[in-house]
Amino acid sequence: MSLSSENSPIVVIGGGFYGVCIACYLVESRGFKDVTLLDREHELMQRASYTNQARVHNGYHYPRSFTTAYRSRVNLPRFVKDWPNAVDANFTKLYAIAKRGSKVTAKQFERFCNEIKAEIEAPLSSHEQLFNPDLIEKVYKVKEYAFNTTRLADWARLNLKKCGVKVCLNSNVKSIIENKTGNYTLQCEVAGKPIDHIGRYIFNCTYSGLNTPSGDFLGVETKLKHEITEMTLVDMPDELKDIGVTVMDGPFFSFMPFPARGYHSLSHVRYTPHCSWVDDNQINPYKKLENYKQESRIDRMIRDVARYMPKIACAEHKDSLFEVKTILVKNEGDDGRPILLEKNKKLPGVYSVLGGKIDNIYDVLEKLDTEVL
Repeated sequence: MSLSSENSPIVVIGGGFYGVCIACYLVESRGFKDVTLLDREHELMQRASYTNQARVHNGYHYPRSFTTAYRSRVNLPRFVKDWPNAVDANFTKLYAIAKRGSKVTAKQFERFCNEIKAEIEAPLSSHEQLFNPDLIEKVYKVKEYAFNTTRLADWARLNLKKCGVKVCLNSNVKSIIENKTGNYTLQCEVAGKPIDHIGRYIFNCTYSGLNTPSGDFLGVETKLKHEITEMTLVDMPDELKDIGVTVMDGPFFSFMPFPARGYHSLSHVRYTPHCSWVDDNQINPYKKLENYKQESRIDRMIRDVARYMPKIACAEHKDSLFEVKTILVKNEGDDGRPILLEKNKKLPGVYSVLGGKIDNIYDVLEKLDTEVL
């Protein structure tokens, strides 16, 4: 039995970037006056919104998924315009094609960039010389940015306040129950105490936690896959401080500035994922992460990356950020990152939202524009 209950026409679950943007959108664009946002953490944007490579994609990363690439290319200028204070463009971004093991050749990459109208140009010779020519076919200078999660969190707090969204932190949603009135009761736990939130529309924006609520909500129909990932933060040697690099396309690596901490993030397709499993409502992804022995693989990452870029051998490991990454099973093969906006068939007022990249937010909002609320 709950100690108290709160009523609001709309309740958004999840205080990450997507949850915040959707809550503000519902006030600013759809005219709702009473929106509540719940998050299980003690601050906003503490999970997947923070623990990622902080990359504002421009399409280059997805030569095997034209739709994902094109949407990124379209959305990047919009993101830069809407969040200019959070965007870091003060570095040179390079993409390089590996001679062996890559799923795309240099000619294919150039043709792909031309198709999505993404800019590429020749790099400085000093940048090109950073790569091992025996292993790299070609290097390109591209237009891609990083974002500062701390500044996005500052924006989130200010804009939620401006929109009048009620924010309830430390609120862990345990179940979603359908009421006879057509509303939904979210049974929450706050500091060990039960509190109910009642809403007509529920937006479940909890990323890896989409299927953790029980009750009448039986999870999304779309199959999900989870990975426990390690995003390493390193202090780069002087020659690499002002650049970001992606070597592709296959079991390779990427590094770029991580503005929120002042270091570079370093990820490796082989070593960043530590383990994976297909979603099972009997397995709480966050509990699995909590119980996982978080041993860094930075040594293996550096050793492999140094074959392609010898200077990185001098990088100094500063931290490792472990988090659960969630993707759609259907896109494992093509590396696509479409959004998931699923309206529950049995609970028509409940929407589940999953985005693969930060710029996908525009795709979500465009789909929400078509929903009758």
